Amino acid sequence: MSMTQTRSLWVAYGRAGAVGSIRRDDDGFAVTMVGESAPIGSYPTLEIAKGALCSHLKPGSPRPEFRRH
Repeated sequence: MSMTQTRSLWVAYGRAGAVGSIRRDDDGFAVTMVGESAPIGSYPTLEIAKGALCSHLKPGSPRPEFRRH
């Protein structure tokens, strides 16, 4: 039996361009902000990861658009 590993990437776009990304890995969904080399954390669901990414934006920033790549 062979195992297939599925990885996905979502990029969050704000008004000025990309603000962060969410990468699915074996542990969940890792959130990395633009300009950072390490993830801010890993979360169990995509929706929680999106919320975590949004919480790291400047206060008053509109919710970014998430696009799967």
